[in-house]
Amino acid sequence: MRMDDFEEAGRFGNRSRPTVSPDDYEDGISSVAAMAFLPVGNGLSHGDVCRNQFGTLIESRKHNRILSFDPGSGTIRCEAGTILADLLARAVPHRFFLPVTPATGLVTVGGAVANDIHGGNHHARGSFGNHVRRLTLLRSTGQRLVCSPEENAELFAATIGGLGLTGLILDVELRLMKVPSPHVQRHVLRFDSLDRYFTLAEWAEEEHEYAVAWLDQLATGRRMGRGVLFAADHADGACEYPDIPKGPRLAVPFSPPFSLFNSVTLKMLNEYRFRKHDRGETVSTQTWTSYFHPLDAIGGWRRLYGRRGLCQHQSVYPVATAPETTARLLETARRAGHGSVRTKLHRFGGIASPGLLSFSRPGFALTMDFANQGEATVKLLDALDEIAVVAGGAVNPCQDFRMSPAIFEASFPAWKRLEALRDPAMVSDFWRRTALAPGQT
Repeated sequence: MRMDDFEEAGRFGNRSRPTVSPDDYEDGISSVAAMAFLPVGNGLSHGDVCRNQFGTLIESRKHNRILSFDPGSGTIRCEAGTILADLLARAVPHRFFLPVTPATGLVTVGGAVANDIHGGNHHARGSFGNHVRRLTLLRSTGQRLVCSPEENAELFAATIGGLGLTGLILDVELRLMKVPSPHVQRHVLRFDSLDRYFTLAEWAEEEHEYAVAWLDQLATGRRMGRGVLFAADHADGACEYPDIPKGPRLAVPFSPPFSLFNSVTLKMLNEYRFRKHDRGETVSTQTWTSYFHPLDAIGGWRRLYGRRGLCQHQSVYPVATAPETTARLLETARRAGHGSVRTKLHRFGGIASPGLLSFSRPGFALTMDFANQGEATVKLLDALDEIAVVAGGAVNPCQDFRMSPAIFEASFPAWKRLEALRDPAMVSDFWRRTALAPGQT
């Protein structure tokens, strides 16, 4: 069997790879070879953490059942291949919600654990791993281990944010968040400069559950860093909407030979994004799907970036130097002739993740998406890495396809502890070119 349609979110290195189901992997576990496998979910990572070009992929999404749900406590247990949208569909009627929600509902629960994903409310809830009660891990020795903060605790910590390298996650038990309504009351504030954003960010963290800003990365001079802050809280219990549409409502049928996002179209788009919001604060109520997962309504939206695909850079850096670091990152990309289609900035709070290699840590996280321009884009991403790390920050592995071993080690100094706990049957292209690069071990 081969995963012919498997396509990483960035559209890099698309190729047919051999695959096995979790059942077939377990049936043949007595004869697995070293570094021959890698578990994958929906392949949404922007890079090669979900690639193993010399091995076989274990299709976790083939196991996607919700095993139990207690509508009294909000405890839910599901197989690792369950996507977040299906989990929410089960929980929302009972007024429970994911305490950490990424920008897409198509992430699998196993992928959310392996990358210790974060959302727009990190300051209030931490990362996904903070809400994992326990998980079951299949090691290539044939052992099924229940891992939690109390049982097999070291392996539990290594698995959260462990990039799928500690074994095959079979199931996960989560603690959900009780909400009066799954829908949100959204507060929109337009700001004219980066300095103004940092003032608003402090207010948003104190007053609201969610807070994420869009920035106009192409703006210059006094307007540099202008944008729109989207803060939100769950609406009250009286907020109801008709049935939420399931699946994409629109679709991009094919990739054009070039990106539709260039300097002209992006400037026009950014001006529209900025001007469509009035000055001052506006408040409205939105469905949870349109607030948290707007792009899930557009099938194949990444094709808009053209056949060379999408590159994403996400970094986090300390609060003390965040204004200067953010400005440098934005300006470096602009001077390199790259326009970011989606530029997001939000604050990570002080809630520590239980994960050994978690990306989230106190500071500000900036995400930029670029249409791939080949070597020029790689050179830019390397420069952005350097800025973030020199500032005392880190670069997110799950968005990466070319991070150097030195940048990886500076971002995650505890990586050798994960290597010591790595299942010998598991490896990714990312791990090969960073942790296992000559001179690293």
